[in-house]
Parts: sequence; C-alpha cells; structure tokens
Amino acid sequence: MRDLTLYIGNKNYSSWSLRPWLAMRTAGIDFKEKLIPLFDDAWPEAIARVSPTHRVPVLHSGDLIIPETIAILEFAAEIKPELWPEDTDARALARAMTAEMHAGFTALRNAMPMNIRRQDLAGKGINDAVTTDIERICTLWRDCRQRFGGDGAFLFGRFSNADAMFAPVVSRFLSYQPPLPDDAKDYMQSVDQLPAMQDWKNAALAEPWTVKEDEID
Repeated sequence: MRDLTLYIGNKNYSSWSLRPWLAMRTAGIDFKEKLIPLFDDAWPEAIARVSPTHRVPVLHSGDLIIPETIAILEFAAEIKPELWPEDTDARALARAMTAEMHAGFTALRNAMPMNIRRQDLAGKGINDAVTTDIERICTLWRDCRQRFGGDGAFLFGRFSNADAMFAPVVSRFLSYQPPLPDDAKDYMQSVDQLPAMQDWKNAALAEPWTVKEDEID
C-alpha cells in the first residue's frame, strides 16, 4: 500500500488543491492531508520544503514528489483507473477538457476567485470575457453529458477526473450566481452533493484564515 501525503492550501481559496483532493477522496484513495496556509508569513519556507514548484497541491508518495494538479490526477488514475472513462473516445475528451480547464478560462478565474465563505458575491464578476468562458463551460458540460453521460449524474456518467477539474467552477458559480441554463444547474447540484465536496466546504467554512477584501474581490 502506498503512503501518500497531499499538501494543499486553504480550502476556502485553493481551487487547485480541491481538484486532486476531491478526486482521491471520491475514488476512495487513502492519503494523508497536510494544509499549508497560503497567506501566512511562514508560507515561503514551508512550501519550499515540500514542493519543487513552490505551489500547492503537491503529492508525496514515498520518495516520489508529484507537483501539478493534472499529474496528480493521472497518478491517482493509475491507482483507481475508473477516474477516467472506460470508453476510448470519452477518455480522450475527458483528458482534453481537463487540459482546457487547466490552461484556460482565465477571465473567469480572475474575476471570480473561489471563496466559499463569502455570502455577498451574487452578481459580481460578470463581464464579456467571463460570459464567454461561462458559455464555453456550459457547452462542454452539455455535450459531454449528452454524448457520454448516459443515466449518470456526472460528465461521463460516473464521477471522473474531469468532474474534479470543474468542481471549483461549480463552487464559483454557486457563489457568484451568474445566469446559467437549467442543465448546468442540474450538473452543479450533482457535484455539490458529493459527500467529499460537502466535507471540503464545511472545512472551508471553519477555517480561521482570511485575506483582505480587495485581494479577493
């Protein structure tokens, strides 16, 4: 059995940490979790000890150190292959949209940073570039569920790494409440109701760390 430790940032803010944490928890992969506060004076020294990129998340498997969310998700799928769809075409599309989420949607990410505790974000962050990102995301979700979702609740029927990659988007949409089609809201509910997602949100609500309002607006 592998001895795995996942280093993450604050659950309220760290969208990249959420992704592999959610995938591994939902897939039933056993791992230890260690949180390094993002906005703490001790951050530079603490992160340098565990991450060659000085970023979270980073996964330790014995002497093996795996930075970068996509790499961690691929490693998790080596342990639990069901984290990618079984169908070849579906698996290719799942990887493609995972890569698109990793590299793209910068307007959305910049205008609507993840902040689970804030209750006053509805209607904020909307501009033309963000609207374009939202339309693309909703199209991706719809196409995947129509082509490969079957009777399942997720993008490819059962939960996969692709759902984990878009989980922070679900969190953002729930916080900022942009106009969305009903099928997107239906998918969001499936992700939000995952037991692991609820555990992450509850932990985020209980965290003591905060940042200045102007850093997260």
